[in-house]
Amino acid sequence: MATNPTFQLFSSSNDKSSSQGLGFFDSPEPPRPPPPPPVEVFSSEVSSSVAFTVDKVSIDEVTLLKGRVNTKEVFGLPNSDLVPGVYEGGLKLWEGSIDLVKALEKESQTGNLSFPGKRVLELGCGHALPGIYACLKGADAVHFQDFNAEVLRCLTIPNLNANLSQKPPSVSVGGRGVRFFAGEWSEVHQLLPLVNDGETDEKGGYDIILMAETIYSISAQKSLYELIKRCLAYPDGAVYMAAKKYYFGVGGGTRQFLSMIEKDGVLASTLVSEVTDGSSNVREANDMRSS
Repeated sequence: MATNPTFQLFSSSNDKSSSQGLGFFDSPEPPRPPPPPPVEVFSSEVSSSVAFTVDKVSIDEVTLLKGRVNTKEVFGLPNSDLVPGVYEGGLKLWEGSIDLVKALEKESQTGNLSFPGKRVLELGCGHALPGIYACLKGADAVHFQDFNAEVLRCLTIPNLNANLSQKPPSVSVGGRGVRFFAGEWSEVHQLLPLVNDGETDEKGGYDIILMAETIYSISAQKSLYELIKRCLAYPDGAVYMAAKKYYFGVGGGTRQFLSMIEKDGVLASTLVSEVTDGSSNVREANDMRSS
């Protein structure tokens, strides 16, 4: 009997926040402006007009480079986490991205996860550390998606290039293995080359989908989940997600998102790790697969 695709989750929050945040809909979101049309961004489009610097980040035994750019220089906005529908925070390195790389490394070391020969999609990539990790571990193809094309041009592509220059992977930037796509989750499937056609086509879909800190917005969770179902290979595809249990002020979080998945019955989730950092947030990493 074929198993369903897996959804693995990583989230973080402390005991105090676990007892709060039960009102998932306590902060109604304002209407969002129409999203920009989805586009493919090519590696040759990397921005040369925005200052880009890198710092080393040590993630357990893994060392990666994280790029740094100025939000005001890229978007003309003050340094803020996000402006819904305009800028979705892709220039900031979120904690969940680090948590996800840690979890992927742990899963790889224990033999539960292998990247060679796999087709990988990172959603809401920003700095793209999880996708870069997949490149370095020998994934056959890695595709990166972010809401903003500017994030891909000014941060994602330069950060990927910086990391690959340290240790060339088995895929080449600009070749058929690495591609970049910008667009809103309800529309970007129109461009993604490995979307599952809904049939039992073994060639369709991505073997592994990675995403960190993507479920903070309740209004966007449904379109994100529908995109996952369109893109995930069946029956053996897996989703690795890192996020907070609850995002104060915006209402999203792992509990609300996983509740939606459970009710749908297509995917089943497994908690991979939980991080409690002493703040008011608890972060989790989860694995989601077909149920």
